[in-house]
Amino acid sequence: MSSGGPHGLPNVEAIKPPDLTLTGTLDREATHRLCEEARVTLQASDADVLVCDVTDLGPPVLAAVDALARLQLTARRAGGRIRLRNPAPDLRELLHLVGLPMEIEVDRQAEQREPPGRVQEAVEARDPPL
Repeated sequence: MSSGGPHGLPNVEAIKPPDLTLTGTLDREATHRLCEEARVTLQASDADVLVCDVTDLGPPVLAAVDALARLQLTARRAGGRIRLRNPAPDLRELLHLVGLPMEIEVDRQAEQREPPGRVQEAVEARDPPL
């Protein structure tokens, strides 16, 4: 008799839903509310990473950087850290420019992959073989 192995794909981590979703333009009131929500979420769970989906965050302005810095500080005080999911390239560049290190998680999309090397899409009768 043999026992079955674990179900599912090996070495594949499921994408966890975000703990916080940041949308629109962040003002001081929204930042305060998000920081409080981050603190409560980290203290209520045993996780040390708070995933913040920033896909629909407004334009990358300093107010957004300020909000992310405050979120990061709140998470550190609660014993954790934040990870940004799907930040726009402009936001990543601005974070780098101001020197605010952030963990970044980017969803992979099949459309962005490069085609495999040495693959011919169509063959013409007069094409030389590879």
